[in-house]
This record gives sequence, structure tokens and C-alpha cells, in this order.
Amino acid sequence: MPDSSVNRRPAVWMGSLIRAFASAAAMAAAASAVAGEAPSTASRDEAKGTYWAYVGTYTEGKSPSQGIYLLELDPASGKVTEYGPVANVPNPSFLAIRPGGKELYAVSEVGRFNNKPGGGVTALAIHPITGKLTALNQESSVGEGPCHVAVDRTGKNVLVANYNNGVVACLPIDEAGRLRPASSSIQHEGSSVDRGRQGGPHAHSINVDPSNRFALAADLGLDKVLVYRLDAEKGTLTPNDPPSASVKPGSGPRHLAFHPNGRFVYVISEMGNTLTAFAYDGEKGELKEIEAVSTLPADFRGKSYTADVHVHPSGKFVYGSNRGHDSIAIFAIDQATGKLTPAGHVPTGGKTPRNFAIDPTGSCLLAENQGSDTIVVFRIDASTGGLTRVGEPIKVPMPVCIQMIPRPTQPPE
Repeated sequence: MPDSSVNRRPAVWMGSLIRAFASAAAMAAAASAVAGEAPSTASRDEAKGTYWAYVGTYTEGKSPSQGIYLLELDPASGKVTEYGPVANVPNPSFLAIRPGGKELYAVSEVGRFNNKPGGGVTALAIHPITGKLTALNQESSVGEGPCHVAVDRTGKNVLVANYNNGVVACLPIDEAGRLRPASSSIQHEGSSVDRGRQGGPHAHSINVDPSNRFALAADLGLDKVLVYRLDAEKGTLTPNDPPSASVKPGSGPRHLAFHPNGRFVYVISEMGNTLTAFAYDGEKGELKEIEAVSTLPADFRGKSYTADVHVHPSGKFVYGSNRGHDSIAIFAIDQATGKLTPAGHVPTGGKTPRNFAIDPTGSCLLAENQGSDTIVVFRIDASTGGLTRVGEPIKVPMPVCIQMIPRPTQPPE
């Protein structure tokens, strides 16, 4: 969702963001428009070892963007090549890529879709040589303010979390990668202690577990992580037993990340500035709290709100972003217990670091500074988890999400 706690851009969220799409067909045309120059055909050697990084942004606000942008990262050097915007989707604030790397799905975090209240999800085809995106179709997110999207591990369903009214939904994917109307949706119910921000449910993210049997939804308004059984064949979500796990009242859980071993889950809470470690029983879909630690230095007295969390591919470290303190918090993970040891904070080189990404090799971290329109690359120390800045900031308007895939090699002639 837009940042309500750190200048949540009321001009976007409360005003100009509430703009109707003219029609699904018009949205498709906008998504197909390309405002920048995509990468040219590359040889197999040139493509080897690099990653395409698709950047989600806000197209309305203080520095409106042109939709989804494309970068190319060489994790060995930290070098980034910029290709500019590749799809003009309205407010594509979160992205997900289908297994196989042929399709990308983007939420449109808007107030109305097809002249009806709610947001949308766009399916886009990824060109295997240029990386350009072509709109396939769109569907309603079945809720208001969609802010997070994920694809299940079979590639048969898109899961979406709608922040404004606390609805999570499942949209089937057909064989061509197009979206179908939602096959399942669930309205969260309840509230928590902060009446200003937690007067009702606010589903902030939804993630599929390693087994693809469960989906976990962090709800900021309820101070809960709700657990659903996922039937990928039928495209259904049903409440699990036990149905949820709670964090400390007033914490506001936002995002979560699984440890590579599947036994631990780390939940970052926006309002409480905490990272909570949970033990995860993948057979039952059950979460049990291990501990909660602050993401901020002990002597920090200013205002700050967390945003994103990622576990390093090695499973040795977990990282969280602090908006206000404008840093990445680093924690070492005890591989036996899942407990956390603080390992420092690194400034992100900009303002309001929203989401960030770690490349699949674990070599680089890319931090998105939404408030200063930059992405900064850091080299990751494999032994300490420490971060060292690489190169100059990359200019992208209001960057808020990054998803990476290996750049496909050119097929042999």
C-alpha cells in the first residue's frame, strides 16, 4: 500500500489515485505501450549470468513514473544496465513472475477498476529476447487497494492481497498465462488496538509456503498472519486450523519471508518496527513465535516504519528495511533455532526505502528509495552479511518493488 505512516502520499492515495480505468481494453493498451528502449538481442555469452530486474512503481504522486521499468543486473560486478519503462501499467506497486519466467503479473493499486470500486491485476507476457512486456489481459483484484501479488509454485494461480478492505483472492491462470476471474476470495474480519490504523482489516501481503499447500497472509489491521489451505488445482483458499498466528498488539504485520529450510518464517511489522521469528510446521500450516526483535538501533528516537523483509539464499541472514531511519537492518540467523542476532544497519543512500531485493545468487541487494527516486546496489559479504555500496544510484521514479529472473539466453540458430 502507499506509505501512510511515512508521508503516505495523500495526494495519491486519497485523491488522484482514485481514478477509474476507462475499460479493461484501454488498460491493456496502456500496458502494451513502451516508453523506453528495451535490450537488444544478446549472444548466449552476453546473457550468461545476468538477471532481468523488473521494477514496480507508482504512476501518480510527487514524481510519477511510466509504469514498469527494466534493469539488467550482473551480480558478479554489481553493474546495472538501465532499459527504462517497458509497460505503462497504472500504479504497478507490486509484481510477481510466473515459474518459467514467461509471464509477469502486476497489481494496479487504484481506487476503481472498470468503473467499479476496487483494483486490478494485469497479466503481461515477457519477450524472451528483449524483455519487453505485452499485456495479455486484466481482471479485478476483488478488493480495494491491491498491494501485493504472488504466483503459486505450480504457476496455476495468482494470489492477491487488497489492503483497503482486507480481502485476499485467488485468480486462476490459463495455459496461455492469461488471468481468469477470481475463483476464491476471503474477507478478513476484525480490528486491533490502534483505532486510527487498525479499525478494520488491512491485508498487506500473501505468500505461498514451500510445499504449495498453504498461503500465509499478513494483515496489518488485525495484528495476525492468517493461514489458508491452498488447492492449486481448484484455485481455492480455505481457512486453516489453526487459522492464524498473532504478533504483539499494535505491531502491524506487513510482509514475511520463509527461510530456505522451510522451518522458519520471519514477519516484519510496520508499526512496531519489529521482526518476529516463527517456527513453521509445514505439515499443519502452523506458526509458533520464537522471538521478536527491533529493527532499529537502541538509541534511535525518531519516527520510522518498516517495509520489506528477505532471507538470504544461504539462510544465514535476514534483512529488513526501515523507512525513516532509512536503513537496511541485518540479522544473523541461528540455523538450529531460527533466533536472530543483530548484525548492524546500513544506510540505503536515499529516503524511504520501501521494498528491496536480493539476487538469486546472493551476491547483491538492491534497495529502492521511494522518497528519493533511486535504487542503490550493495555487495553482500557472504561471511558476515554486511553490505557495501556499489556504483552510483539508479534513477527510477517512485520505485517500490523489484522482481528478478535470469536473462534468457538466445536460443541456438
